[in-house]
Amino acid sequence: MVYRPGLITPDWPAPATVSALATTRLGGLSSTPWNTFNLGNHVGDEAATVAGNRERLQTCLATGTRVQWLAQVHGATVVPAQCAGETPEADGSWTRDPGIACAVLTADCLPVLFCDRGATAVAAAHAGWRGLAAGVLEATVHALPVAPDRLLAWLGPAIGPGAFEVGAEVRDAFLAGGAGPETSLAFVPAARKGHFYADIYRLARLRLQAAGVTAIFGGGFCTFSDRQRFYSYRRDGVTGRMASLIYLNRASGPP
Repeated sequence: MVYRPGLITPDWPAPATVSALATTRLGGLSSTPWNTFNLGNHVGDEAATVAGNRERLQTCLATGTRVQWLAQVHGATVVPAQCAGETPEADGSWTRDPGIACAVLTADCLPVLFCDRGATAVAAAHAGWRGLAAGVLEATVHALPVAPDRLLAWLGPAIGPGAFEVGAEVRDAFLAGGAGPETSLAFVPAARKGHFYADIYRLARLRLQAAGVTAIFGGGFCTFSDRQRFYSYRRDGVTGRMASLIYLNRASGPP
């Protein structure tokens, strides 16, 4: 039996041999406060329950697909997806091999999926504000053996610009290493002195464009405000994690 919980399929012109999806919090086994489709094994949920949720996720992927999970640290390291039973410390992975899914876990941070127009490589990056400012998207673009102007990028569910209040140090970090003068426009003053509402989607687009990627899709979600569909660390503190995955299909294709 193929189990299909509430999934988001990217709306982008990826080649037919590329499969991508983002999970929501719906359709899993976890109890409160991780209810229900928690895929993170580092947030206090029962290990057996997380394993059961990952088994359910597996049925949504093409038969034989292996998932490269990462130990994410809000940095800019990007590694080849090997699926050798290891969980490397990194915030992005890429592969040219069919049947290996690059995956990142999020609950407010921005997941970004990549493929090229020729369906020769895919990648996934975890871009919280620290990783985004540190250059994780640029590192992912540079890791892929494809010219940047051949890439497509999809921005998955993240905290929206009306909810992501940050201090001046966050704004300063982006202005110091930003992608041009438009960076300042991604920050709107908040009611609290010295605080701003940050548009992580806009910041990601600016960084990607500066790296040579112009085909950028997605955005428009808000994990913080959409309690029914999404986990949000900022909203709830103890909560689950959603996954965003991308892979090249084998000849047999998706289930």
